[in-house]
Amino acid sequence: MSQQYEPYAPAPSGAANGTATAPPLPPDEDPVREALAQVRREVAKAVVGQDAAVTGLIIALLARGHVLLEGVPGVAKTLLVRSLSAALELDTKRVQFTPDLMPGDVTGSLIYDNRSSEFSFREGPVFTNILLADEINRTPPKTQASLLEAMEERQVTVDGVTRPLPEPFIVAATQNPVEYEGTYPLPEAQLDRFLLKLTLDLPGRDDEIEVIRRHSAGFDPRNLAAAGVRAVASARDLELAREAVARVTVAPEVLAYIVDLVRATRAAPSFQLGVSPRGATALLNTARAWAWLSGRAFVTPDDVKALTLPALRHRVALRPEAQMDGVDADNVLGSILATVPVPR
Repeated sequence: MSQQYEPYAPAPSGAANGTATAPPLPPDEDPVREALAQVRREVAKAVVGQDAAVTGLIIALLARGHVLLEGVPGVAKTLLVRSLSAALELDTKRVQFTPDLMPGDVTGSLIYDNRSSEFSFREGPVFTNILLADEINRTPPKTQASLLEAMEERQVTVDGVTRPLPEPFIVAATQNPVEYEGTYPLPEAQLDRFLLKLTLDLPGRDDEIEVIRRHSAGFDPRNLAAAGVRAVASARDLELAREAVARVTVAPEVLAYIVDLVRATRAAPSFQLGVSPRGATALLNTARAWAWLSGRAFVTPDDVKALTLPALRHRVALRPEAQMDGVDADNVLGSILATVPVPR
């Protein structure tokens, strides 16, 4: 069985299947890093057993990237995003993607004002800090594509006028991995715009008991304040953290290791599409963010390993015969991690 790595698991040789926990941060560490560690604890007041996904979203915010959340209904994908934005004191808006959703419903549109006899721009929900694109694969490609400019350029263009989006800005999109009727799979070009693809699994028995216990005690997912979730970090903290991440150094040997991993996906027999240079950049940026969150000013090969699956799993395409054999992208990426030489 190939090794599996999760965003918060340091991925030493003994850590398999993402069972390791996030390393504790000393209370006297950098106050900005400690604030982001506190964010994880605040989100845990509302969401049980999704620590890896919480850390993945924080990494995406640090690396200025977008996240695709995949999981069956009922694993708290929406609650996770709402709790994170509450703990970070960021604005969030939710869009339920449906087959009749139009691009203007996302980006905004020009509205005729009878009083002034002029057209004025009405901002769409994309003008926020965290846009929750719920069930993004339930809307046609035309509406899916309306997000491309926002995700890549941090702006929208309506009627020839370009309007910048707030900073910070990320898209947290969700999709259901088991229900395909009435869905429109995301094209490779849009999948490649997501920095990470995080999978939210069903909770373990103990975690599920805790979920039921909280609900029996009166927990209301619509009232995060009553659950005790409070803002412990701000956009300013996030800005300072991004500046610190930018100072994290990467040795030439680690850069070469990232390139070797990416090039190995292009030669893998099970893949008909390997990872592009954009994927290598994503792996670099997320590894730097994870290294900083772990309290280091340099990237190690283990940081790269820890982010390989979430940063690359959605950037590859399996051959049909591999799919028929029951192979998935994580299996192949795990094999690549086990075979590509690690720098010492």
